[in-house]
Amino acid sequence: MLAILITAFFPLLKTFWDSLFSFGLRPGIVKRFVGLDNYARLLNDTRFMTSLINTLIFTAISVSLEFVLGLATALILNADFALRGVVRAAILIPWAIPTSVSSQMWKWMYNDQYGIISQILYNLGWLAPGTPILSNKWSSMFAILAVDVWKTAPFMALLLLAGLQTIPSELYEASRIDGASKWKQFTKITLPILSPTIAVALIFRTLDALRVFDIFYIMNKSVETLAVYNRHILMDRAFTGAWFGYGSAISVVIFLIISIFAIIYIRSLNLRFE
Repeated sequence: MLAILITAFFPLLKTFWDSLFSFGLRPGIVKRFVGLDNYARLLNDTRFMTSLINTLIFTAISVSLEFVLGLATALILNADFALRGVVRAAILIPWAIPTSVSSQMWKWMYNDQYGIISQILYNLGWLAPGTPILSNKWSSMFAILAVDVWKTAPFMALLLLAGLQTIPSELYEASRIDGASKWKQFTKITLPILSPTIAVALIFRTLDALRVFDIFYIMNKSVETLAVYNRHILMDRAFTGAWFGYGSAISVVIFLIISIFAIIYIRSLNLRFE
């Protein structure tokens, strides 16, 4: 219990405490108590609000796609077919590649001069030749979403597959004897029993998506998420003024948003911790 208090709650409380002050690393800056002023300033910060909207859009679309694709993949991998073990191992390759490496690899493939994906889109007529995909906000956002789904949907599938394998096969055999269709088995047996695993998978992925940093920072610095903007405040402005309290306030906001999503998942899916 003491270890949990030190490693989890102390940094959280320290960050919240720092968010109530105005201070920085530049010599000569006096640390002073400002109360909730840093949070009030966030509401009028256009760059913060834009990064917040970008983060929420990215989270909603990426987690939804990863859940649907992950569940479909898990159902397929749960069936009995030849070379099932090899296929299960193969789908984890994108997830096993470090995010910095896969982000740089996809950035090259999106390059407007020599990128293979750009060339395919040019040849199909879906994009004007020479158009840089990562220069436009929305095309950049969807390009990054594609990378994140490619990389993380296997992780979602792995979690859901573990849950599917805990469902007794006798339940399906009994329902089959009663004449239940595949769809009825899925909605009446699979989904209810799988709901705790779904909740855990959604919470894990949502937490990751809300604090996404590396993939945006490497592929396109022009579209900021909350984590990218917070990095700018805490590092690029560390010696330019009293920004540390402001950056701490952004960290607290990220924590609160993550907590709200976790509570919604736990309540809506009746997840219990024993």
